Amino acid sequence: MQSGPIPFTAVRTILHVDLDAFFASVEQLDDPSLRGRPVLVGGTGPRGVVAAASYEARVFGCHSAMPTAVARRLCPHAVVVKPRGDRYSELSRRVFEIMESATPLIQPLSIDEAFLDVSGSVRLLGEGRAIAVKLRQQIKAETGLTASVGVATNKFLAKLASDLEKPDGLVVIEPERVREVLDPLPVSRIPGVGPAAEKRLHAIGVRTIGDLAKLPETVASSRLGSFGSHVWRLAQGEDDRPVTPDREAKSIGHERTFGADLEDPEEVRAVMLREAEDVARRLRRHGLHAKSVTVKIRFGDFKTITRAATLEEPTESTRELSAAAVELFDAWIGKEGFRPVRLIGVTASHLSKGSGAQPGLFDPPEARDKRAALDKAADAIAERFGKDAIRSARALRRPQDR
Repeated sequence: MQSGPIPFTAVRTILHVDLDAFFASVEQLDDPSLRGRPVLVGGTGPRGVVAAASYEARVFGCHSAMPTAVARRLCPHAVVVKPRGDRYSELSRRVFEIMESATPLIQPLSIDEAFLDVSGSVRLLGEGRAIAVKLRQQIKAETGLTASVGVATNKFLAKLASDLEKPDGLVVIEPERVREVLDPLPVSRIPGVGPAAEKRLHAIGVRTIGDLAKLPETVASSRLGSFGSHVWRLAQGEDDRPVTPDREAKSIGHERTFGADLEDPEEVRAVMLREAEDVARRLRRHGLHAKSVTVKIRFGDFKTITRAATLEEPTESTRELSAAAVELFDAWIGKEGFRPVRLIGVTASHLSKGSGAQPGLFDPPEARDKRAALDKAADAIAERFGKDAIRSARALRRPQDR
């Protein structure tokens, strides 16, 4: 078989984003005393199972799906903590919101990993490596977590790349480097090649992906059945599976948890307005309009309330969404009085393509056109220089570090 670069007829840019030891990393993030120590997240009972192991625990052979009792024998000094699903879901949502800033074509694989097709974003955001660098920086800055990212022209290579330099790695597999990267790897690195398939391949002298790539496709099929052709194509570096979002978004939201409760309503309002601006920007990016706005408020005792409003017409306007959020927030203060806030969030829902809005008597078309032009200009600045490069005056007051 001829060696050299793999021919690609339609070049795509695919990213695989994988949060490093997600559950364990969240526990180490929230409890500084756990940093640098082996951590096991999972059940502690006689039938408990490890849901995640920190990298400090993995060096002792601990891994997910292992009985906790076995993991504790391997690493007696490991700290075992119970899973906190709500906290993991909260941070997962924030990470997926960051990924949506790069592309709407996101295929979640689990709570902590996803494929992204950023082919349509390259012209605006830069090449795949640049997009990956920016995403990793944003994830770290906004959540405190690290992510390993693989960049390639298809899903198989991107996922493989993200695993090559974990944790906190970034690997790009360019078309001309496919053979260089694939050939030395064991065939077990191909998804679906388990111990039984690996044994059948070893029996004919195939131990590496390079060995498999040199075989005729018919030989791979004879050894592995109908699955053999798929495995053989992956060994060539070929994978035409598209990135398929699992479902259309039902809502778009942003929320932020504070390290210390905010006691100044103006500070909370400023954060909420920035969130509303970010929500509106994402709506416009995806060509969506929202009919409802919800404000979520969590207090220091973890009690959470939500306040929602239905808009007169679907909108993607920053001004209209911000005004609705402020009205909900101020109505809460007016009725119940302000209490220190631990979390504030803004969500737009009841989404639709296109507005269907009719200009009102006191909102002539030229006024809407002017607001749309301002939003478009603000979006262009945010895309080029970052979302904090342009903010409304009311959203500029930031919470102090506490």
